[in-house]
Amino acid sequence: MSSHAIARSEDARTRQRVLGAVLDLGPVSASGVAKVMDLTAAAIRRHFDALEADGLIEVRRLAGTRAGRGRPARQYVVTAQGHELISHTYDDLAVDVLGFVERRSGREAVAEFAAEHVAELGQRLRARTERPGPTVVGRARQLAAALSAEGFAASASPVAVGTPLEAIQLCQGHCPIQHVAKEYPEFCEAELQLFAEHLDVDVRRLSTLANGDHVCTTHIPTSVLNRPLIDQTDRNQGGSR
Repeated sequence: MSSHAIARSEDARTRQRVLGAVLDLGPVSASGVAKVMDLTAAAIRRHFDALEADGLIEVRRLAGTRAGRGRPARQYVVTAQGHELISHTYDDLAVDVLGFVERRSGREAVAEFAAEHVAELGQRLRARTERPGPTVVGRARQLAAALSAEGFAASASPVAVGTPLEAIQLCQGHCPIQHVAKEYPEFCEAELQLFAEHLDVDVRRLSTLANGDHVCTTHIPTSVLNRPLIDQTDRNQGGSR
């Protein structure tokens, strides 16, 4: 993974921690979170701006509080959307339900459920993308933006630019079903297939949060020489990418 991609994924993870701090401490100011996380107030405000833009936190003005120079203190709380993003209350229940399905109907039934669940995600991602980009790079960036809007804290970073190995690494710093995917990798497999279909190119998973990695990373080849054989075969047969 490139240093830029690592920095982006670490930034996404820090933002998730900031969101968690607001959940635990809110209403809370940037300086209040900064003290708890041992970061500067300026750094926290940068994360606050991004979280507020994503609709995950909002300002709650408290009567009787001031923030210097006569300005009302800006205290933040997590929005309903933010609560939904970081809530894992039903993870254990979901695993138990899938275990019941497996015992009653077999592992194939779990795979079918995972495929249907991911297909619904695909519909939401397509709804967030008005028009697919003409290039793999453009589609990868659109996918990252759509995934971020769905709470995956995603980024798309170029690697090996200008070489035959040129590619995009799609990183997801958060997985809403991480605990479930750890027990049932069918969800990760279905998601990878969704990405391949959405991008119209073969992709490869390098790491997953479900396996204990610090980020989910998907390798998206953008150079013809770096694409899997099956992809190049499709091109030779007239397929477009």
